[in-house]
Amino acid sequence: MIHLKSAFEINQIAAAGHILADVLSVLEEQIRPGITTADLDKIAREKISKAGAQPSFLGYGQPPFPAAICASIDAEVVHGIPNSKRTLEEGSILSVDVGVYLNGYHADAARTFAVGTIAPESTQLVEVTRTCFWEAIRLAVPGNRLGDLSAAVQTCAEQHGYGVVRELTGHGIGKNLHEEPDLPNYGRSGHGLRLEPGMVLAMEPMINMGTRRIMMLEDGWTIVTADGKPSAHYENTFAITEKGPLILTLQAGESEHGR
Repeated sequence: MIHLKSAFEINQIAAAGHILADVLSVLEEQIRPGITTADLDKIAREKISKAGAQPSFLGYGQPPFPAAICASIDAEVVHGIPNSKRTLEEGSILSVDVGVYLNGYHADAARTFAVGTIAPESTQLVEVTRTCFWEAIRLAVPGNRLGDLSAAVQTCAEQHGYGVVRELTGHGIGKNLHEEPDLPNYGRSGHGLRLEPGMVLAMEPMINMGTRRIMMLEDGWTIVTADGKPSAHYENTFAITEKGPLILTLQAGESEHGR
């Protein structure tokens, strides 16, 4: 069942989203060769706690996720577990996924960052993944369908020869971290649920440099590309309004072109 959010609820999610955007900004400043993913998780936990919120991911699922952030390096698509032995290296890309829970509501967002200087093909992958989101969000208006957004992501990625992950999707969000409906990153325009004001969704293109195929590691969480090529991730939480999409997890001055 899809719960349409009131203006009050959207404001509550936006408050969590503001904290989340600040967390991502702080992490971006700290990402460099030599830092560990556990260091980044500690920074995120402290920032979230200081803001009076809680990390949405900590203890979530089965097995319970053991951290506040997902930190996925290179061929890790999503759900990488922070580890004191995972030291970032020059030339890698790091996808950071964060959830924040505040006053009964969740917000969810992800970014992929360069670690030092990265190869041009990695830069393109990160930029195209972000562009996939922004191409689709323009269609997030009342009367359009979920498939319009999904098709826009797929078209943007496949035009560059990239693989679009199909087993993992975006989702509704609010009092629960994952709510109906699912929002795939592939699909057909004109199909799927019709968008209505009050829907709040997290759209998250997960785009592989190689094929779309993925597999799960033995830890029960980390998803990696089957061919070992890098993957990038970009996500925002947004609301459908009569005036168009309202993105709830951006910092002031942040746009489709970055900060």
